[in-house]
Amino acid sequence: MEQRLSAIEYRSACLQNLINQPGAQPAEYARANKELRKLRTSMDLISELRAKQKEIDGLKSLMAECSEDNDMLSMATEELGQAMEEEKRVQNMLLKSLLPKDDADERDCILEVRAGTGGEEASLFAMDIFKMYEKYSQKKGWKFEVVEVTESDLKGYKEASAAISGADVYGKLKFESGIHRVQRVPVTEKSGRVHTSAVSVAILPQADEVDVQLRNEDLRIDTYRSGGSGGQHANTTNSAVRITHIPSGMTVAIQDERSQHMNKAKALKVLCAKLYKMERSRIQSSRSKLRSEQIGSGDRSERIRTYNFPQGRVTDHRVNITQHSINDVMQGEDLDLFIDALVLQQEMDALASFSSSSQ
Repeated sequence: MEQRLSAIEYRSACLQNLINQPGAQPAEYARANKELRKLRTSMDLISELRAKQKEIDGLKSLMAECSEDNDMLSMATEELGQAMEEEKRVQNMLLKSLLPKDDADERDCILEVRAGTGGEEASLFAMDIFKMYEKYSQKKGWKFEVVEVTESDLKGYKEASAAISGADVYGKLKFESGIHRVQRVPVTEKSGRVHTSAVSVAILPQADEVDVQLRNEDLRIDTYRSGGSGGQHANTTNSAVRITHIPSGMTVAIQDERSQHMNKAKALKVLCAKLYKMERSRIQSSRSKLRSEQIGSGDRSERIRTYNFPQGRVTDHRVNITQHSINDVMQGEDLDLFIDALVLQQEMDALASFSSSSQ
């Protein structure tokens, strides 16, 4: 551990020296400044830890010198205990600051919801889940922009996607990727039997232009008339857009806007996010299971969470937490109960791994 702290102090000093050089190149200066900002929290905690350790050494020396002065010894012993507790607190904060950061946590994201096993009931629940995230986003002060919705015969959602932007969006929502199972009596059920259906949720970090370079020669853009209800709302122009990324074969089609330009912009945003995710998955294939976006096939057996309406409860199977106010969850009220527990679990796992590798 001490070696790692010394290495951080040395690296910080080198970066500070580079920034202070009058002849530093702008790009080099920017990189050094960015890395230094990332190290700042750790450096502040290292300084605090060094000061606390110095205080502990001083108290131990004082106790050795006044071993015959009971009052002084008692006071020094009490102060030593407090200082050691404070040292432990700073060490834990320092460990957390040294954990590997996922740069994508601060990004905006693309939400994708798809009906899985369960037919029309799955589509209706997909709509409920999609609206749950919309309400949750509103409560967080995030921007929720519907990208595309494909409706079922009963006006449920076969699939739907949205762009969500705000502070630390991906870092909060990434744990929602997976299979969400519902147990309830469908509106189409006449005998009152409880059915089980499933919906898959994918959370994709949005890519910046610097992350994904889309060359015009790699894109095939097709336009066509969007579907609709006909009549005065029928679209008589080719406003719908389908973009194919030729190297990967990935295709995105958007038709919900009346403007071809707006549909194209949305399609490019979704395509960038998908390509960025594909590249992240390739690079991170050897990383922890939590960081790999495994959303499954829509099979109920791959569930991460179960929504049981007859019993009024929601259970997250990854952290074994049950919330008994299902209506509040569906209104986006109590999602943080699950999300915060999953964030804590990730931190604890990472701390355990970091501590064992530092020994």
